[in-house]
Amino acid sequence: MLDPVSGQFVSGDVKAQSVGAMHNLTGVLAAARWSWTHVVKTTVYLADMNDFPAMNDVYGRMLGDARPARSTVQAAGLPRGVLVEIDAIAELP
Repeated sequence: MLDPVSGQFVSGDVKAQSVGAMHNLTGVLAAARWSWTHVVKTTVYLADMNDFPAMNDVYGRMLGDARPARSTVQAAGLPRGVLVEIDAIAELP
C-alpha cells in the first residue's frame, strides 16, 4: 500500500495492504463528498490469486451495504511490489 501523504510504500501482508487501499479509496470518495454507495465498479489486482480470501474479507467489511460490480485479476509486477491494488469507478450523484 502507498501512504497518500508521503507516497512511500507501507509494508504488510495482503490484509493490511487491502485495508490501506480501501482506506485510501474511502478518503478519495469522501473528498468528493461521495461514499461507497456511489461506486459502480471496482477492479482488484492481486499479485497472487491465493490472497483472494484475505482481500475479500477486508473488501466486504469495508464496503458495508454497497455492492458495486467487481473484477478481480492476478497481475504480475504491481507497482513497488505491492500485493494488492484496487481501483474504483463512481457515478455522479
